[in-house]
Amino acid sequence: MNEERPELRKRPANFVPLTPISFLSRAATFFANQTAVIHGARRYTYAELFSRCRRFAHALTKAGVKRGDTVAILAPNVPALLEAHYAVPMIGAVLNPINIRLDPATIAFCLEHGEAKVFIADREFAKSVLPALEKLQTKPLVIDIADPETEGAPAFGSTEYEDFLATGDPNFVYPGPEDEWDSICLLYTSGTTGNPKGAVYSHRGAHLNALANALTFKLDHNSRYLWTLPMFHCSGWTYTWAVTAAVGTHICLRKIEPKRIFDLIAEHEVTHMCGAPIVLNTLIHAPAEAKRPLPTRPKVMTGGAAPPSAVIRNMEAMGFEVLHAYGTTESYGPSTTCVHMREWDTGPEEQRYANMARQGIPHVLIEEMTVASPENLQPVSRDAQVIGEIMLRGNTLMKGYLKNPAATEEAFAGGLYHSGDLAVWHPDGYIEVKDRSKDIIISGGENISSLELEEVLYRHPQVMEAAVVAKPDPKWGETPCAFITLKPDAEPVTAEDIIAYCRANLAGFKVPKTVVFGPLPKTSTGKIQKFILRERAKELG
Repeated sequence: MNEERPELRKRPANFVPLTPISFLSRAATFFANQTAVIHGARRYTYAELFSRCRRFAHALTKAGVKRGDTVAILAPNVPALLEAHYAVPMIGAVLNPINIRLDPATIAFCLEHGEAKVFIADREFAKSVLPALEKLQTKPLVIDIADPETEGAPAFGSTEYEDFLATGDPNFVYPGPEDEWDSICLLYTSGTTGNPKGAVYSHRGAHLNALANALTFKLDHNSRYLWTLPMFHCSGWTYTWAVTAAVGTHICLRKIEPKRIFDLIAEHEVTHMCGAPIVLNTLIHAPAEAKRPLPTRPKVMTGGAAPPSAVIRNMEAMGFEVLHAYGTTESYGPSTTCVHMREWDTGPEEQRYANMARQGIPHVLIEEMTVASPENLQPVSRDAQVIGEIMLRGNTLMKGYLKNPAATEEAFAGGLYHSGDLAVWHPDGYIEVKDRSKDIIISGGENISSLELEEVLYRHPQVMEAAVVAKPDPKWGETPCAFITLKPDAEPVTAEDIIAYCRANLAGFKVPKTVVFGPLPKTSTGKIQKFILRERAKELG
């Protein structure tokens, strides 16, 4: 058949650019009175959310924002950040959600590098926002967000967010993207050295990844999604759009506080939530007075760091259902999930949790996933032994790094996205992350997985958190160094106790030679900052 025949051409009736903003218009049309957003005492229906987003979009155009311009926002999980994920792309502009924990210099870098025309920021973060703005040669229009929980915080913008919205038309007819490959978001990676890289998302990729998440996580119009994952992190793993696609309810949350989380789960009968393993661990070790009986069995998607099997076990014991996912900023968040197989439930319990701690198989919209040699791109054996790099290909990968062609070419070398994560491939097709390429420990020529050591340490009855890094050694080159946070009510434990426990559960060469007790440094998304720990290990001598 000749596909160039005129009767087979694309038409407005049969070809519409894919964009996640279409999810909101559908929800507002057919589920107008469904509760879309809950934030404290505030409630918005989908009709009201759609109206607010159109006001926002129109106000931005009146402020001079044009197609392709960048609108930056620095805020916790409040309605303004959710609304920005629709309003900004409605006019073909690009949203840049900024990490709330960044220092002023890095915030200034993001604003300058992304060429933000408008900067919206929550008043809670005035201490970092104001110094960042002082560093800019060309300042954007600044809008600040007031919130009942930040009463008394200083104002610093030319207008307040709600006042800005009031200048817009609730019936504004927005243009949307011209092409589904148009940029929708700019997300800066949390670099460990130097300036972060800006991953650029497309409308097409955001639309598809949101649908993959909605399908994988089993969202529907009865879903009540609690925002325990930062919306600035990979645009909330695209759940900013996925929940709306399913016409679920967004329950906002400014801060990760165990009591507040348990209270909201009980009050709103939360069905779904996401978060890094550290968030799960925080709930597990919350004081008894903070915990509440769960009225539902909430589904929890975790990722961002490999969760030890003990964390999954303890969450299930509390009444949660855990789904492990894997992804990167460059893959819009989740790209693989550990699909739970029924036969796991009939085998040994230890094996069941070990299976659940793996990173799994690609979600439905990843075209190809492989674990391969970074040198020749050849897949490794599916024997759960040989380590290779996780590589992906598909429609839910970033367009590239803004103004960084060299890093973009390196990331996509050979027609595959190179994640930098090292894993083994199991015979059943499931992958299991062993380390970041920079985190693998090479001791006496032997590769040691820091995650394998951490898995053992988390099983120790007195350990709450653990991280293992390489410590320089004159004889072996490197040896494992364990940093440990004990449980609040832990019995006395010495470094020798920890080493003896590891020796009983690991091959001798994998046992940490050094153990350090104390709190672990973390990013705002809950990832342990191993680059800081590596520097501490060097200083130990």
